[in-house]
Amino acid sequence: MSEPVSMTILALSGLLALTIIAVASLRGWSGWLELKRAELARADGETPPSASARIEVADLKERIRKLEAIAAGVDI
Repeated sequence: MSEPVSMTILALSGLLALTIIAVASLRGWSGWLELKRAELARADGETPPSASARIEVADLKERIRKLEAIAAGVDI
């Protein structure tokens, strides 16, 4: 290939790579902003905890109850 064609292909490849990086970065930024908006909305509205959060809290309460029973010497 001739020198001008090679340089043009190289320049276009660099521009394409820069465009791909810019688009990916903008999507990431948009997702981060959406996450922050959701966090603010949740903090303002104080929505009830999800089902998985309630299950985890119940599991932790059960573990605490068992540990307290062990500490008191009660056989479960």
